Amino acid sequence: MFYHNINPVFFHLGSIQIRYYGLVYFLGFVFFYFYLRHYVKKGKIKNLNYDSLDTFMIWFIIGGILGARIFEFLFYLPSTLLTNPLEFFMIWHGGMSIHGGIAGGMLAAYLFTKKHKINFYKLADLAAIPLLFFLAIGRLANFVNGELWGTISNNTTTCIDYTKSQFINNAPDGCRHPYQIYASLKNFVVAISLIFIKQYSKLKDGLLFWWAMLLYNALRFLVDFVREEPNFLGITMGQSLCLIFSIISLYFIITLSKKK
Repeated sequence: MFYHNINPVFFHLGSIQIRYYGLVYFLGFVFFYFYLRHYVKKGKIKNLNYDSLDTFMIWFIIGGILGARIFEFLFYLPSTLLTNPLEFFMIWHGGMSIHGGIAGGMLAAYLFTKKHKINFYKLADLAAIPLLFFLAIGRLANFVNGELWGTISNNTTTCIDYTKSQFINNAPDGCRHPYQIYASLKNFVVAISLIFIKQYSKLKDGLLFWWAMLLYNALRFLVDFVREEPNFLGITMGQSLCLIFSIISLYFIITLSKKK
């Protein structure tokens, strides 16, 4: 049993709290930017240069944040959107749907690539693996934050007890599955698997990206059975979105595989 009592604040800058979670997001975007710069330098993506990459990152970040907030309020907090719509803009209060972030980031990237005559799938394939590593580390940051709790576990050796934490308000009772750790490991496994697939298979443009989407969502659907979240007939909203994204991913995998 692990007693969770981790301070989510990494350090203070005067009165400003620098949290691990925010730091992960910041460093993740910085790494992603320089990762893409490396491929721009090698000329791997036609029509993408340093200047257009800077613009792309702005589009991608804004699209991801907007998508994450829209999905969060539409699917998870619709009553809050009706009673306090200004809460939508208060992103420092938290509340980001990963599915919304993916959808918003994809849409922004697609519109950007169409405008600048860039191959969307070449860019998406390059982005797939680092973004999965980013999601894996992000789940570890969720664990540090003491959020996204698992369901009650009968295995007292590996479960997490939040009740003694001085940093978590309304901590859940009982000993819980370390859902955040499961989800993080799942994302690491998918990312590493895709590295091998990329290395040893000649995939058509777009297939690596859609395989990343399919594996991420299909495996998350399974892992989320031990996530504490309201459900309908045993299926959570997150799992419902995973099913939809998995079906869409499978459709594009089949369609792209048939293209000559």
